[in-house]
Order: sequence, then C-alpha cells, then structure tokens
Amino acid sequence: MTKRTISITLQFLTVLVLLAGTSLLAQVDLSGSWDARNYSDALGVNPGPGPLPVEYFGLPFNDGGRARALLFDASQVSSPDRICDPYSSIYILMGPQGLKIWNETEPLTGSTVAWHIGGFGDMSPITIWMDGRPHPSKNALHTFTGFTTGVWENDVLTTYTTHLKASMVRRNGAPASDQTTMRAHFVRHGDLLTVTGRIEDPVNLDGPYYMTRVFQLTGGTPTRSAGGPCTITFEGVPAGVVRHFMPGKNPFLDQVTKYYNIPVETVLGGPETMYPEWRKKLKDSYVIPEKCPNMFFRGEDGPPSCGQVGLYGRIPQN
Repeated sequence: MTKRTISITLQFLTVLVLLAGTSLLAQVDLSGSWDARNYSDALGVNPGPGPLPVEYFGLPFNDGGRARALLFDASQVSSPDRICDPYSSIYILMGPQGLKIWNETEPLTGSTVAWHIGGFGDMSPITIWMDGRPHPSKNALHTFTGFTTGVWENDVLTTYTTHLKASMVRRNGAPASDQTTMRAHFVRHGDLLTVTGRIEDPVNLDGPYYMTRVFQLTGGTPTRSAGGPCTITFEGVPAGVVRHFMPGKNPFLDQVTKYYNIPVETVLGGPETMYPEWRKKLKDSYVIPEKCPNMFFRGEDGPPSCGQVGLYGRIPQN
C-alpha cells in the first residue's frame, strides 16, 4: 500500500468518524403542539393561581435576592404601564401553558437554521439559533426573550440563553436580574418532551436553580404560535405607580407558616433549602396541619390531609 493510498484511507476514516459524531440521525424532531403536564416541579407552583406571595423555599436566594423579593407587591403588574410586560424566556419552565414548536429551514439545503417556541399569551416566542452564530456583546440589547443558541448533543437539544431583561424566576416576584442565564436540555421520549433548565443569576442567587417541565404531544387542536394582543385596562392601580412593600413590612411573610406550619427560615429560601437534608432537620419539630388550605388540592370533600399532599412535601417521620 502506497503512502498516497494510506493518506486517502486515513482521511476517509476521519470523515466517517466525524459524521458518526454529528449524525443527523441523532437529531430529533421537536415540532408540534405540546400540552403541559403539570407535575414534577410544576406541582403546587404553576397551575391555578401560582405560588403564594412569599413562597421561596427551594430557591437558592442570597440575602440581596431575598430582600428584593420581599419588596414585591403582586398588584405591581396591574399598573397600566406594566400589564403588557411579558415574562422572560424562563417562563417556559414555570408557566402552565403548552408549547408550539416549529423549525425554520435554510431554503437551499433544508437544514434547520433555528427552532421557534411559542404558544404563550404572556411571553414572546423564543428563537433558538442553530447556525453557530455567536452570542452578542454583553452590552447588546437585553430583551424579555433574550438571545438563545442551540446545539445537538446526540438526541438532546442543549440551549443557552443570555441577554435577558430583569424579570422573575418564580411567579410571585422572586427576581431574576438582567445578568441571568439559562441552559436548557430538550429531551424527547416518544410523545413526551422533558425540558430541564439550569438558571444562574449572580445578582440574586447563591447558586444554580434547576427546574424541570414535562409536555405531551397532542393530536388535537394545534396550539397557537403566539398569544392574542394584550389590551391595557384599568385594574385598580394608577399609571406610573410602582406598588411595593417597604423593607420589613411584607404582610405575607408568615402566610405559608400559618397554612402549613413550615418555619419562616425555610419559606424564605436559600441554597440549603433545595436539598433533602434540610427537611430532615425539621422532622423532629414539624407538625403536619390537619387540613391543607391550598385551593389547588381541594377535592369534593374538602382539602386533603397535608400528610397526603403537601406543598413542600412530607417531612420525613422516621
């Protein structure tokens, strides 16, 4: 075998290896209408009215993030100049709605240039750029949608979002700054789509915050790619007024404690409240209330026992 033949053979084998590592067969079709399946991290947080005003357990708040959260008054979003503000792209992990996903192709090759995610009435559609373009300068415009790029890792679509406007990381005003980033993984198993996100915010969080959502492909009425137009109406808050609570004056500070007997230091969150070891610290002092007042769990015969269904989960009894 000549040197030229060996060289050509090695080049051919190299191409085969590269093709095997980036095989188009590893990519998955994510297009379609996906209904939200509100369990896992959505349970007790996303459906219905959402979380209680001061319900921060499981959030890795630092002192500054917790202080900002406690200033938030829910009526703030009823101000006419804020009614139509959308949530940021983080809402894909904390909102109760389904998704509409479709791809944008390059007209000559048919390759996917971008994936688009829509279907929200209160969030702008997300564009996931797949063509290798870089993220803009840190000084570039920040929007509620942000800037997202994606890459296939075998059959998992991994995305990275930057340039987000300040918004929320939970629907009770838990803040997310304009330095927040989100890395997400989209995994399809048959008609189920699991989206797992890692939220990092050096301003408000003392570590990464993880959320997971599950969606199911629907064969029924297609989900709309965008919500209807937002209409500004008067909801009791004058224009130009930023409703808020003064430091130390939040009237809802002990609401979760009254409902569920969960200690305030747990309700206020922190990195340690994300782990099972924190619940074990409470097992000797925690008393399960007889009834859960959370309306989402209310059944025909009244609310179930908090020992059966609890917003924070059962405290280990042994």
